[in-house]
Amino acid sequence: MANISIWPGSSSFFPGDTPFGFYDTDTQFQSDADKVADWCVRRMGYPLVDIELQAINLFTCFEEAINEYGSQLYHFQIINSFHTLEGTSTGSKLNDSIIAPNLGNTINIAEQYGSQADGAGGNYKIESGSITVKAGQQRYDLMTDVLSSLSGSEAAYIKRIYHYAPAAINRYFDPYAGTGTGIQSLMQSFGFGNMSPGVNFMMMPMYFDVLKLQAIELNDAIRKSAYHFDLEDNRYLKLFPIPKQSYKLHYEYVLKSVANNPVKDTTGGITNLSNVPYTHPTYKLINEPGRQWIRRYALALAKEMLGSVRGKYQSVPIPGADTTLDFARLLSEASAEKTALIEELKTFLDETTRVKQLERQNQEAQLTQETFYKVPYPIYIG
Repeated sequence: MANISIWPGSSSFFPGDTPFGFYDTDTQFQSDADKVADWCVRRMGYPLVDIELQAINLFTCFEEAINEYGSQLYHFQIINSFHTLEGTSTGSKLNDSIIAPNLGNTINIAEQYGSQADGAGGNYKIESGSITVKAGQQRYDLMTDVLSSLSGSEAAYIKRIYHYAPAAINRYFDPYAGTGTGIQSLMQSFGFGNMSPGVNFMMMPMYFDVLKLQAIELNDAIRKSAYHFDLEDNRYLKLFPIPKQSYKLHYEYVLKSVANNPVKDTTGGITNLSNVPYTHPTYKLINEPGRQWIRRYALALAKEMLGSVRGKYQSVPIPGADTTLDFARLLSEASAEKTALIEELKTFLDETTRVKQLERQNQEAQLTQETFYKVPYPIYIG
């Protein structure tokens, strides 16, 4: 076996001994680095066996273990809070922040539904246009006006048409509407039509008139309005009844490229898992259970590294024979331990989701209530 440096028995950490240096200036990391290195080699059999690793190899394992711990922790945080974080600023580091759930993204989703329900909200631009309705002409091509201002294959959705209808006040005294005055049936006979002669007003609150007008408009819209339209292929407008005079008819539309565009401009905002502003953890703030997980993962990484080193040679000569190195066992143990540690951490983190906490809180409340049911009521003596 070639001359390979083995563990000298001790180490002395200096900033710059790790590949990335994320934690080199952390005083707690500086203090723990030599201790973790010594613990790892002892767990692998030193001083009973030689360990073909140097201090910088073990410091590398220690740094990588912290990185893996932070990666698992922050991936969980991102998944648990991404619905809240999406679209928010990427400017502030979230490592030590509490992510309070809110309805921001839910409102964004609701706005898309509101965009399709006219008048219920939405966040896209509504354009407007108009055509000149001509007496005797019933059918019109709305897109003639719209398409003239569009380019290429652009199209539009017609959202609303403001068809002419008589004002509700004209029907306030309609003999068939019913105003409660009791003399409507006489108005037609005297030639007043559906207009009031102005002699039958009662002293009533103003809101009575407003409510009456609203009732008439609702009745017209639902049951008996003769003023309506039919829109064919989102383009051809047919008016009922056939117009008897010329007037301007206004409508609103939305460009399809706007309504169907799923892309929302979030410059400087969180758009996916990769730009959620989490960085490597602050080692000195990690509690003891977290540090123990890091130490165990560093040991698994050290076994993996030692197995790779020994696997290069596989066997070494000894007097009268060759001895096989245990690289395969080390690599197998390292792989199993890393997988088990990751699963252990994920299981622990899954128990801290908001859903799990609420379920646990609900269960505790039920059990507490059941306990109170068993407490006897005090006997009252008057």
